[in-house]
Amino acid sequence: MSMATAPSEPRQRTAEELAADFEQERPARKLSTRVSGPVSLVCAAVSVFVLYAIFFPPAKGGQYYLTIFLAVTLPLVFVTYRGTIKVPAVLLPWRRGAGARKGIGDRSARRDDPGLFDWLLAAGALAVCVYPLLEFDSFIERRQLPAFLDVLAGLVMIVLVLEACRRTTGWVLPAFCAAFLLYAYYGGLLPYDWSLAHGGFDIDAIAAHFFMGTDGVYGVPLNVAATYIVLFTIFGAVLDSSGAGKFFIDLSFAAFRGSRSAPGRTVTAAGFLLGTVSGSGTATAVSLGSVAWPVLRRAGYSKEQGGGVLAAAGIGAILSPPTLGAAAFIIAEYLRESYLTVLLYASVPTVLYYLGILLAVEIDARKHRAQPVVGEEGASALKLLGRFGYHFLSLFMIIGFMAVGLPPFKAVVYATALQFLLSFLDPAHRMTPRRLYAALAEGCRSVLPVVATCAAAGIIVAVVTQTGLGLNLASVIVDAAGLLGDDKTVVLILTVVFAAVSVSVLGLAVPVTASFIISAVIIAPALLSLGIATHEAYMFIFYYAVLSEVSPPTALAAAATAAITGGNPMRTMAATWKYSLPAFLVPFAFVLTDNGSYLLGTGSLTDIAWTTALSALAVAALAAATGGWLLGPAGRVERTLCATAALGLLYLEPVAIAAGVVALLLALGVHLVRRRQQTPAAHATGDNRPAPTMKGHLPS
Repeated sequence: MSMATAPSEPRQRTAEELAADFEQERPARKLSTRVSGPVSLVCAAVSVFVLYAIFFPPAKGGQYYLTIFLAVTLPLVFVTYRGTIKVPAVLLPWRRGAGARKGIGDRSARRDDPGLFDWLLAAGALAVCVYPLLEFDSFIERRQLPAFLDVLAGLVMIVLVLEACRRTTGWVLPAFCAAFLLYAYYGGLLPYDWSLAHGGFDIDAIAAHFFMGTDGVYGVPLNVAATYIVLFTIFGAVLDSSGAGKFFIDLSFAAFRGSRSAPGRTVTAAGFLLGTVSGSGTATAVSLGSVAWPVLRRAGYSKEQGGGVLAAAGIGAILSPPTLGAAAFIIAEYLRESYLTVLLYASVPTVLYYLGILLAVEIDARKHRAQPVVGEEGASALKLLGRFGYHFLSLFMIIGFMAVGLPPFKAVVYATALQFLLSFLDPAHRMTPRRLYAALAEGCRSVLPVVATCAAAGIIVAVVTQTGLGLNLASVIVDAAGLLGDDKTVVLILTVVFAAVSVSVLGLAVPVTASFIISAVIIAPALLSLGIATHEAYMFIFYYAVLSEVSPPTALAAAATAAITGGNPMRTMAATWKYSLPAFLVPFAFVLTDNGSYLLGTGSLTDIAWTTALSALAVAALAAATGGWLLGPAGRVERTLCATAALGLLYLEPVAIAAGVVALLLALGVHLVRRRQQTPAAHATGDNRPAPTMKGHLPS
């Protein structure tokens, strides 16, 4: 079959239309002008308040600031998010045809403003959040003996936070929170010889601990959202509004113009660069897909393969310095380390993640004989860098400011100011007052679902600290591993496998941030009890929380790209999983051996270099195994040997490394022998059939 573009279907919707359709099926409202105007004004004012508080923090301390922050953001959730969660059509394939026939205009034309009940919820949220501010000092002092109004306000706060979380993320995380609350109340009724039993807490103690202390709603998760994440969403909004997003895509296309693997390389590079703006995997995949899918289609990518590449590159945004995802800020707070240190931890694993995608792209381009895409001649990469390369300055300055000792929240504010000034170098994207106002409003609005998630996650953290659940579950996990093996190494491996599966399953149902927080307080103690360093355990959990985003059946980024390409959602999820598979194994290297910690940048340059080189070789072996290609098509024996080599090399211990190298050499030897045997046979029989094309072909 030819690699040419398939005949267009009647009235085939554009990638831009499909991306817009996906955006409209998200729970965020598309407000009318009369409501969006005041909402944007409040959001912009919140951004200004946050920026002001960085340099002039409230005299009454951090909890006072968090109380004000929640008082102005929680009501906005009820105004800007629907009470009924609409399931995206891409997750319901049997309904996609009907959705497409309706068209976009039907949905966007409908009234989508908040109703009376939404306004009442917003008013209630404002009231219970302002209540502690009326007599803040005495409110804090009576947390051990709360008054009736304190308990009532705390219970109302719990209900409102759970509803806000349900509106932004769905039912699963609120259901988790409700289960933890029931455990806090009824756990005292469990038999005392059970590992999960505790003394039990009454309603007053639960409400006070959640509402009046620093372990609940005003704990670490919300503190991170209010002091770090919101500043980076503002920075991302300013960066995007000033033309950085367009420049990153243009630069990627210009850099890889002409070769048959150029489309895949372009998507991978653009995904990394756009990730520095958004820090959101799904948002990056959607933004990239609306531009890059036509190019991938012309190169011969099937709908599922194209969606898989787009989703895998987009998910890398959560792993990409200097912004990373929201969970990275929480890691820094839990570890009591600088955010720059967390960036260092993430650097090598991020390189290995994108290396895996690039190798898979190169293999597919050769295996399926992708066609070069000759696009419109535009500016070269060097010219684009010379004209718009200043967009990189603010990104580099974040790291530079932190390197000289500036705290990350001030570093990102200065970087935002720098990007604002640099925008005037481009007349088409200069930050006029109107554009600055829109960016400030968007920066606040982008953080609202994170605020709801972090506030809800505070319930789980509060219950865990109140009942000691984390340590109890840690002993259960380790004991379960011990039942399957007595050897210390076997117990460690099994515990890590159990932890990876647990985080992955949890991540299928809740956002990355919530998945990390829950896992950090419940699963991390099991890893720590076996001697794994704290930063290694947290980074392991972080990566598996992120990688759950590409795992079927709920990979949202893959569902989004399937909407853009028109591919089957489940097959697109499978392709995404295949492209990102190497990243699933690399985190095991962090925790299984002492040498694995070098991948987090904690050793000497020599140690970091040799472990990175071996891990890169392991990623290449795994890409060959999943892609079925070495110097040519690889058979089952070579692929099995390559998979074995990858496991041995990633273990990063001398015996395992030697076994991995031997397996890889055997794979190459078998492959060369097979090629020599097949070439004369092909000439003798005249079998010179072309390799299968990408059209309709899902990678093995």
